[in-house]
Amino acid sequence: MDNSDRKHITILGSTGSVGRQALDVIKAYPELYKVHVLTAGKNARLLIEQAKLFEPDIVVIANESAYAEVAQALRKTDITVLAGATALNEVAEMPEVDIVLAAIAGFSGLLPVVAAIKAGKTIALANKEPLVVAGSFLMELSRKHHATLLPVDSEHSAIFQCLVGEDISTVDRIYLTASGGPFVGRDLTFLSHVKPEEALRHPNWSMGRKITVDSASLMNKGLEVIEAKWLFDLQPDQIKVLVHPQSVVHSMVQFIDGAIKSQLGAADMKLPIQYAFTYPKRMAGNVERVNFLNCPELSFYEPDIKVFKNLTLAYKALEYGGIMPCVLNAASEIVVEAFLNYQIGFTAMSEVIETVLEKTVQIQQPGLDDYVSVDREARILTNEAILHLI
Repeated sequence: MDNSDRKHITILGSTGSVGRQALDVIKAYPELYKVHVLTAGKNARLLIEQAKLFEPDIVVIANESAYAEVAQALRKTDITVLAGATALNEVAEMPEVDIVLAAIAGFSGLLPVVAAIKAGKTIALANKEPLVVAGSFLMELSRKHHATLLPVDSEHSAIFQCLVGEDISTVDRIYLTASGGPFVGRDLTFLSHVKPEEALRHPNWSMGRKITVDSASLMNKGLEVIEAKWLFDLQPDQIKVLVHPQSVVHSMVQFIDGAIKSQLGAADMKLPIQYAFTYPKRMAGNVERVNFLNCPELSFYEPDIKVFKNLTLAYKALEYGGIMPCVLNAASEIVVEAFLNYQIGFTAMSEVIETVLEKTVQIQQPGLDDYVSVDREARILTNEAILHLI
């Protein structure tokens, strides 16, 4: 393959955990991939390092106050430097790009994904929040503009891989596996005294702070349930969660005849990232291989929803539908930040989220403007609820 045949890739969120691992994949296969755009939120230093190494055509720093620093550092290169949220949307729809890796954490990743969908792009979707917040809207938009959504989240990539060659109508249910984080088997008394540094000690995965805390509270799995509903056109009662501490089985599909297919692998995000980049082909991968002689026991448990209430709240938001998953996501982002800042306790996160869901007025068929305005309102409500606890 000559260089003209390389896939041009935009990485939205290149300085985060997924973005950095995606660049590792690209670095391993320079003959296959060309970085066209790199974007970062506020980590100007790392964005500059990445730009000098991978020589993209464009970089975007969302934090406009960091524009001068990035532009000055890259002034002797041919790299165009842009800044601000509008620039993120613009680079997501550029015609030169073959794949957009959406890895901007949180609600801020929604509008660039909308832009990429409207441009009919192939989107490697690593941030679950867009489908959590606006699943129905985005799936309809994808059909309208013939965009392709390829899941990068390890669990959804596993389901996607299990469904290759299968008829979705033959699916009885899916099982999303959860490591359980660092607090498997713990009770509410223990969790009420948990400190942020304990919640950030994930036993298997290396991830960002927000998703690591969400993993510890099972909110991450709740958000994945909502995402799976839209990605695979399933009903909520078809989506089950199993705690699987070894993180070897990344998820499973059970079919109507009783057969089960599962996808197994090392706890390494480079595997689903590479699969999204090469789909429908598979390429040799430089990731650790699972050795079953070293993991003779694979265990599975039902999650304790009385202790880990966030999972119940996610199912409830999905059942309510409409604007409620958007509210759940907004409240989750705020309470995790408050927990990490030692403002509220670990178990208080669920209490606050539930309060915000109860106080929000439902919008059954929201549009894009509704998602933006309700996200803002839910954050205000969440901060008010936190103040009442302090």
